[in-house]
Amino acid sequence: MEAGTKMQSPEKETRLEISTMSVQSVPTFPLRSTDEKAIPFIGFGTAEYPFGASRDTLKETIIEAFKLGYRHFDTAAVYQSEQPLGEAISDALRLGIIKSRDELFITSKLWCSDAHHDLVLPALHKTLKNLKLEYVDLYLIHWPLSLKPGKPEFPFKKEDMVPMDIKSVWEAMEECNDIGLTKSIGVSNFSCKKLENLLSSARIPPAVNQVRITLI
Repeated sequence: MEAGTKMQSPEKETRLEISTMSVQSVPTFPLRSTDEKAIPFIGFGTAEYPFGASRDTLKETIIEAFKLGYRHFDTAAVYQSEQPLGEAISDALRLGIIKSRDELFITSKLWCSDAHHDLVLPALHKTLKNLKLEYVDLYLIHWPLSLKPGKPEFPFKKEDMVPMDIKSVWEAMEECNDIGLTKSIGVSNFSCKKLENLLSSARIPPAVNQVRITLI
């Protein structure tokens, strides 16, 4: 170390890195879908367990994330975070923290109890109402299974599981895409075999298969 150079603590270095990240442009990757919307590589997840545990403070947390430069946010019906996210977006637009909806990339997910052909569109309408948005950028089937219709809950009971008609559910997802309620559609937690089954009948292929990877 050169004379006169002061070593920063790890905490200060971390704060410096976060502050620097906020002024850098986040790389994006174009989705192969009907809209070709680019998805930011870095996103902010809104899930916690138990779901909804921090609803009272989540809005403020998301607003701070906006200030740091986050523009990609991931939510889901079962997370109970759609409404706080929607309130944060409204406040951030009103306060000028973000300039327009076009800056954002919002992902949400269809829960298993709504993974039935006639329930997909109503579920997305409810999501959009919670988010106070006219569309989401990406809408995913949360899991490759269906539950008896009802309120989104996790964990779920084994006896509530019912056979999933992936062909008809995906057709409803395609309809959501066709009418502009979502810019892209995809899946989450699908195995290769289940993806092959879906692709065999899909008119619009899924733009994303979202999976969780934990690094230890």
